[in-house]
Amino acid sequence: MSEVMRAPYVLEYGYRRSTGAVIGEFLTALRDGRIVGARTATGRVVVPPTEYDPETADAITELVPVASSGVVTTWSWVAEPSPGQPLARPFAWALVRLDGADTAMLHAVDAGAPERMKTGMRVCARFRGERAGTILDLEAFEPEAAS
Repeated sequence: MSEVMRAPYVLEYGYRRSTGAVIGEFLTALRDGRIVGARTATGRVVVPPTEYDPETADAITELVPVASSGVVTTWSWVAEPSPGQPLARPFAWALVRLDGADTAMLHAVDAGAPERMKTGMRVCARFRGERAGTILDLEAFEPEAAS
């Protein structure tokens, strides 16, 4: 009987996708502690920005600043975060409509407890201290301080 020859084989795709002008500017803004959206031909502001209007498919080229605070439109509590989720402690996934935007973006809200979450609550962005131009630069949203 002859011995079977074996050799390791690793399947890889050694390339990087470019972000393009719209997403690239969004990520650059996050790195700088700002948030931008895309203005459609009808004047709606889409956050996060897209390269094409989701209603008409027209190209979008105008990026505009939006606020780093806004309103939770819906949410779901994560009592036991899985590895790789944005926070290692319990948090909420929420749709947050930032002031100046007409759409909501999905992100984590670090509220501490489900009792502190509610639809309609105001939240503000918490950016990481060291940022690299990725979505992770926006660490989480957190409830605005009561006035």
